[in-house]
Amino acid sequence: MPSAPTGTSYAVLGLLSLRSWTTYELAQQVRRSLNWFWPRAERKLYQEPKALVERGLATARTEHTGRRPRTVYTITPQGRAALAHWLDQPPAPRSAESEAMVKVFFADAGDLGQLRTTLSRQGEEAAERIESLAAMAQGSLEETAFPERLHLSALSLRLQLEQELAVLRWTRWARDQVDYWESTTDPAGWSAPDSLGELVASARAALAEHSRG
Repeated sequence: MPSAPTGTSYAVLGLLSLRSWTTYELAQQVRRSLNWFWPRAERKLYQEPKALVERGLATARTEHTGRRPRTVYTITPQGRAALAHWLDQPPAPRSAESEAMVKVFFADAGDLGQLRTTLSRQGEEAAERIESLAAMAQGSLEETAFPERLHLSALSLRLQLEQELAVLRWTRWARDQVDYWESTTDPAGWSAPDSLGELVASARAALAEHSRG
């Protein structure tokens, strides 16, 4: 008996609801879109369509391009119904994964040079991702395979941009703060309580604004 569908199952099912795809085409589309907020889809991509077929949520047919066979996956009516039902369920809690932040958190096991390098690389990565997002948005304006979904792309891309801008701002701020430190174990005159107090005030102000809105 096939296992219950996962978030990745429904992510792939969502792509199949747009059109039929080969696994190679799905991989390209995942890199262009889902990878920004669901990177695990690419890691499981070659198993997931087969699992959807086992569950009756998709079908698979073999086509030939010249002598080369390829498998094309298509969503079934049961698949569309399952996708609609999933959209009606509350989403799982949001999660984020960053090896760089693990290195920042345990920076006291190393030196300031290592910490500064980690922060710089985080900033560079955020800048690269912002550039990619801008190029993706420009490409969507000029040409898109799914013009009827442009509003959803615009909605999703905005959050991705805001997240990368936040990382970019934070890395600049963090590098400035670290410049006051003597070492990763001695922040010298830099006041952690003051910084945490500012954080609490900012968090409460944001929550107050949210409750009013």
